[in-house]
Amino acid sequence: MNSLGLYISNISTTCRTLWKGLTLSFQHLWDARYSRKPVGVDDESYFKQDKGIVTLQYPKESLPVPDNARYRLHNEIDDCIVCDKCAKICPVDCIDIEPIRSPEEIGKTSDGTPKRIHAAKFDIDMAKCCFCGLCTTVCPTECLTMTKAYDFSVYDVKEHNFAFAEMTPLEILEARQKLDEAEKEKAAQKAKAAEETAKRSDSVKPSRPGKPAFKPRVVPKKPTATDPNQEAREKALALKKQSAEAMKPTKPLIKPKPQADNEDSSKPRPKFRPKPVTRKKNSDD
Repeated sequence: MNSLGLYISNISTTCRTLWKGLTLSFQHLWDARYSRKPVGVDDESYFKQDKGIVTLQYPKESLPVPDNARYRLHNEIDDCIVCDKCAKICPVDCIDIEPIRSPEEIGKTSDGTPKRIHAAKFDIDMAKCCFCGLCTTVCPTECLTMTKAYDFSVYDVKEHNFAFAEMTPLEILEARQKLDEAEKEKAAQKAKAAEETAKRSDSVKPSRPGKPAFKPRVVPKKPTATDPNQEAREKALALKKQSAEAMKPTKPLIKPKPQADNEDSSKPRPKFRPKPVTRKKNSDD
């Protein structure tokens, strides 16, 4: 093929490919007469909409958010008992709580749980939040939830800190004063009770030791007559006792000699009298 034929072939290929691309563009331009409906991924008709404009006119239009979505945190402070579990389990420490105990019950939640702690401060820094949802899991009254509000962008990062406590500085001061007074009163009652117990212990005399407990005498059980060999055993024991008594050595009875009149009875008598030793004389002597 000469150079002229090659040149014409390249021009025809270019025109065909250009026309194919333009056809696809004109087809999309024709389908752009309408736009797609803003449906979520879980909708059955989501993948059936393969034609139309995809771009949404935000904020007038927006995609629906699933019910189990994890977005901005919200705390219903009226149902919060300030248990501090959410702050302890948070892995990034984005929840800051300042509790003040109350000496008496201050109210009840919607599920009937009594409230005994004031929430002087309950702040959540969404700039630190990792959206794990652990704080909503451990909440006993389910007052801490993750809402569907996903667009909370701000110009200053400090505005991501959301405060949910509703107490004024004056109310916080009064709550702390009440707590201090209750603690002082409790300490005084404890000291008074300790003094009373000490006085009672001093006034009470030590009691005498009680009598020993009665211990019943345990009588050994006699053998029952149902044993056929019992009589033979008793006879054998009796013979054994008789033979043992017969084999015991007996001491001869020695009658004491009568004392003479001139003999002093107060002097102890010797048990035995030594025999005189006589020396035999030799015949040479």
